[in-house]
Amino acid sequence: MDAHGASSSRKRRSLYHNLGGGHVADVMFWKNKKESGTILAVFTLIWFLFEVVEYPFITFLCQILLISIFIFLIWSYIGSSRLIQRQPPSINDLKISESSWRFLFNKINWFIIKLYDISSGKDFRLLVLAIVSLWILSVVGNYFSSLTLLYIIFVALETIPMLYELYEEDLNYAASKSGRDMKKLFKDFNSKVINKIPKANAKTRRHM
Repeated sequence: MDAHGASSSRKRRSLYHNLGGGHVADVMFWKNKKESGTILAVFTLIWFLFEVVEYPFITFLCQILLISIFIFLIWSYIGSSRLIQRQPPSINDLKISESSWRFLFNKINWFIIKLYDISSGKDFRLLVLAIVSLWILSVVGNYFSSLTLLYIIFVALETIPMLYELYEEDLNYAASKSGRDMKKLFKDFNSKVINKIPKANAKTRRHM
């Protein structure tokens, strides 16, 4: 592997680990295509039901619970009569594990710490990026419902990391070129506009 390939590989690993490097990152990078595709299909179905069909949420929730009750009832009856070999799940199988809650709270704490770290201004570029992104989201939110906006964000999170991994070299080149162009633009603006603004010398300021 050449130096460029090694550098590219390090960048991919860095991006993967920056996104958690765990199960969530696996879903975002489509490491398991079947699982990532299923999650995307489920969220798409939910968005379609509530936004396009305008299915009432309470009705949907009650019907899901009713279907679940009937499934468990029939399954328990058939399982007790030994008509099928597979036994219905026990109450312990239906409980949400403590590790799942711990994972959720760890992600919430990570988000709070990250928000505080960005707000401290240690990384000014990241602070500006966060402010601009939130402002854009607030503007876009005026034209979409909350569910549609969440769905757009979810689709972006499920597709952008994968697309970045596929076209990393082209995107890095475009970003680098844009950065150089912006620096040149600011340099020209500074030399042609800012530096030509008359500044009061020290003697003038003392007499003011």
